[in-house]
Parts: sequence; structure tokens; C-alpha cells
Amino acid sequence: MKKVLIADDEPNILILMEQILEELEEENEILILTARNGTEALEIIQKEQPDLVFLDVMMPQMSGLEVCEQVKQTLKIADIYIILLTARGQAFDRDNGIAVGADLYITKPFRPKEVLKKSKEILGINQV
Repeated sequence: MKKVLIADDEPNILILMEQILEELEEENEILILTARNGTEALEIIQKEQPDLVFLDVMMPQMSGLEVCEQVKQTLKIADIYIILLTARGQAFDRDNGIAVGADLYITKPFRPKEVLKKSKEILGINQV
């Protein structure tokens, strides 16, 4: 079973992301996990080894950048695809995300259809 983690401290974003990815969960036996802060996200990543992680950059306890850096550079878990979600869309911010190991950087507000399409692509789910 493939696993997707959504880590965001904003309840509305968590709900929106769950709704977007619900289609995958129902049709493809994908487990959706959620975290409300960076520390919780890192714990879930270490325990569950999700295939795809959506990380909010600005979270309490540990930022998405710190979580990404821990996963990719300290723990050396290369096979987890990490997408950083952030309201900060400057080139500098994007470069920081890529520097710590993020695979993709998506700015908020994002288009739900694009998130779903990218998720299917990453998880190897056939597009219809």
C-alpha cells in the first residue's frame, strides 16, 4: 500500500489536501496520513516511510525545510518524494527548498487538479 503524508499546521489546508487526495485513497488503496507540525511529520516519515510527502514550509516546532533536510540529508532517505507547499514564492525561497532536498516546490494558493495530477504521476497511478 502506498502512503502519502500531508503536513500542515493550517487545518483548512489539511482538509483541502485530504479532499483532493481522497480520490486516490478510494480508488488505489492509498493511505493518507496527516501531521500538524514538523516534529510530528518527521516521526511519521521515520515510522511509516511514505512514498509522497507534502510539507508546509512554515510549521511550528520544526519547519518544512528542517524536516526535508533531516529526511534527505541526515537520514538519507532518498526514495521519499517531498513537495514543499508554501505561501512564499520568491526564487530565494524556492532555491532554499531545493537546496535542502525537496523534489518540488509548490506555492499557495495551488490548483487542486495540478496537485492531484502530480500525485498520480509520482505514485505511478494511471492517468485517465
